[in-house]
Amino acid sequence: MKYIHILLSCVVALASTQFINAQQTPAPQQTETISIVGATAHIGNTDVVENSVVVFEDGKITYVGTDTSQAKGKTIDANGKHVYPGFIAPNATLGLVEIDAVAATDDKDEMGKMLPHVRSLIAYNAESQVVESMRPNGVLMGQITPQGGRISGTSSIVQFDAWNWEDAVIKENDAIHLNWPNGFSRSGSWYDTDRVWEKNKEYTQEIDEVVAYFKNAEAYVPGSKEKDLEFEAMDGLFDGSKGLFIHVDGEKEIKDVISFKRKMDLNRVTIVGGYHAYKVAADLKANGISVLIQRTHLNPNFEDDDYDLPYKLPKLLSDAGVLVALEGSGRMERMNSRNLPFYAGTAAAFGVDKELALQMITLNTAKILGMEDQIGSLEVGKDATLFISEGDALDMRGNILTKAFIQGRDISLETHQTELYKRYSKKYED
Repeated sequence: MKYIHILLSCVVALASTQFINAQQTPAPQQTETISIVGATAHIGNTDVVENSVVVFEDGKITYVGTDTSQAKGKTIDANGKHVYPGFIAPNATLGLVEIDAVAATDDKDEMGKMLPHVRSLIAYNAESQVVESMRPNGVLMGQITPQGGRISGTSSIVQFDAWNWEDAVIKENDAIHLNWPNGFSRSGSWYDTDRVWEKNKEYTQEIDEVVAYFKNAEAYVPGSKEKDLEFEAMDGLFDGSKGLFIHVDGEKEIKDVISFKRKMDLNRVTIVGGYHAYKVAADLKANGISVLIQRTHLNPNFEDDDYDLPYKLPKLLSDAGVLVALEGSGRMERMNSRNLPFYAGTAAAFGVDKELALQMITLNTAKILGMEDQIGSLEVGKDATLFISEGDALDMRGNILTKAFIQGRDISLETHQTELYKRYSKKYED
């Protein structure tokens, strides 16, 4: 009986903790017109408007310019500040894992090899405290992406202020994610000093399996009497209504991806990671393949790489005319997704024009996701998903948000982290 009482006490304590630290109530729908006046507006397409007027109503932007007579409704004086479109975190597992050490909170992957029918969206936890912590840095939307297997599953696009996944989704089932076979692998564990690269003897066979699977999916007729959930999920890849995101890094593997795209006559293909994509940039451009480049805050993968290769990859690819956006997968990806603007800031520090670096986490990302008509820039008719910052949002010192809106809704910028910051700042001030 004593153990039962202890167990009940733990459950009550845990429940109380979760209640105290629960996400804020999502903001209500926009009911009055809002005008942001006086800010420097970073449009997201490399344009900048000084002393701007940004007006939005019913969740949509209705005016962007300098004519102050267009301001109406509730006016926000943003003189000396900056207004940006909401940043978009692609290839993220936000909301799919809350605590890595607790298996019951981990929904980022499933058992199996070919899993196009696995939809990350239905496992998305809109009330995740990790998701909530994105907003104070201006990361207001994300592509929620499954992992694991050869085909991981289907991603969806969400906004980060909702009760549940149904309310959060802004584009459902946007892309299939394929982990391309590796031509080489490294022996031993990461801490071994004598690790060597070994050739994957089954590489060609693994590619053949992928090609055969895609051909069978293309031949499948949706709605067939004998329904195949896997092939049903692949519908849309071959007419371009759904994207194919191929996770690949090596030069040879990327060349094989280009050949695969041509062989399967695929319209929308994006490389994710793309560490050696700069070596075949001309071929990527010629074949209309975009790149979600790995996070810039990484060390080089190889001893003979330039020390700053990860920092300058965005410039190398964009200078070659490739459509480039930034993603943040890797160790502690979910927590580090809040650093997305600073990845762009690093790209700017290593040669990318500052406004183009901004575009790599806004409009370019929206284009790759097939959502450029709805999000990604401050333009009339698009969602009023934007924020006001005291300074340069791509700089840690200037990224200080004073207001943020998702689809016109005035959202909270408070999180568990900001609460702790205020609590302990006051403690040490006293």
